[in-house]
Amino acid sequence: MRKPGTSGTRENILKFIRDFLDERGYAPTVRDIARGCSLSSTAVVQHHLNVLEREGRIHRDPEVVRSIQLTERGIVEVPVLGTIAAGKPIPVPESDSWTSVPEEVLKLTSDFVGGKSNLYALRVKGTSMLDALIGDGDIVVMEAAQTAENGDTVAVWLKAEQEATVKKIYRGRGRIRLQPANRQMEPIYADPENVEVQGRVVAVLRRLGR
Repeated sequence: MRKPGTSGTRENILKFIRDFLDERGYAPTVRDIARGCSLSSTAVVQHHLNVLEREGRIHRDPEVVRSIQLTERGIVEVPVLGTIAAGKPIPVPESDSWTSVPEEVLKLTSDFVGGKSNLYALRVKGTSMLDALIGDGDIVVMEAAQTAENGDTVAVWLKAEQEATVKKIYRGRGRIRLQPANRQMEPIYADPENVEVQGRVVAVLRRLGR
C-alpha cells in the first residue's frame, strides 16, 4: 500500500468501501476503513474522505452514521499540453508535437470523458473541424492512442513535415486521408509511414466568451 497522502491510498479506500458495501449491504465506519486499509489513525481516514467528497467521488450525511455512498461522478484530472491545428497543420517546436509540461489541469467528471483514462487535452487552432463541433479556441480531450478506426477524430503527427493536426482519419490503399469536417477545406493525403496517431478525441470543451 502506498503512503497516506497519495492518490493510491484514496483508491484503496474507495475499493475497501465498495467491497464492504457489496459484502454487507451497508457502509463502513471511519474505524472500519482505518483497520481495513491499515491506516494509522481515523484522522488520516477523515482527511482522505474529505478529499474524495470534494472530488465528487463519495457523498456523506454528517448527521447519519455509516452514510458513505459512492457516486458515479469521479473527478479526472486532465493536463492541457499545448495547441494543435484544426486547419492546415502547424509546425511545433518539439518532435513529439507539444510540450509535456501542462499549461493547466482540467478537472472533469469521469462520466463526461466516458470513464476513460490516460487522457490529455489540447487547444484547437483553426476551423477545419467546425462541422464536427470543434472550433477555433476549443479544447479537445484526447485519449492517448497509437491506433484508430476509420472515421475517428484523431491527433496525428506528420513526421516528414514535423507538424501536427487534428482530423478524421481514413485508411485507403497505400495512403491515409486526413479529412477535415469543413466543406470549404480539402483533405490531406499522406503515406502511412508518415502518419503517427497520437490520440483520439473523446470530448470537446467550448469556453464561452472567448
